[in-house]
Amino acid sequence: MCLSVRSSMKYLPALFLALLLCLACANPSPEEMASIAAKGYYTHLVNGEYEAFLEGKDGADSLPEAYREQLLTSYRQFMSQQNRVHHGILDIRVSNAKTDTTLNYTNVFLVLCFGDSVNEEIVVPMVERNGSWRMK
Repeated sequence: MCLSVRSSMKYLPALFLALLLCLACANPSPEEMASIAAKGYYTHLVNGEYEAFLEGKDGADSLPEAYREQLLTSYRQFMSQQNRVHHGILDIRVSNAKTDTTLNYTNVFLVLCFGDSVNEEIVVPMVERNGSWRMK
């Protein structure tokens, strides 16, 4: 009996590590959540879903209609320019995310991969409002 307990004890650290990994995966960090949201909003932009991109902005629900239309027009113009100059945006990657606990926002660093093989890193400040992440 003592031998079987001792032999099973050698697996205890591995079991403990596996349990920790499972727990870590169950609760994504604020940086991970902000990154997923930021990438999702920019995917909407690239796909021409300008309303969905705008809805990702903090305070978008209280914008005056005229200003809202101006923003949607500027998003269309931006994507038209990217298609013309860089042959579009083919991929969006998350490169990093850092939380500023003093100012209560998370900077998400996205890499835009263009059709002409140019990559550009942008910073998307994200804030959490009522359980969802929005672009600042």
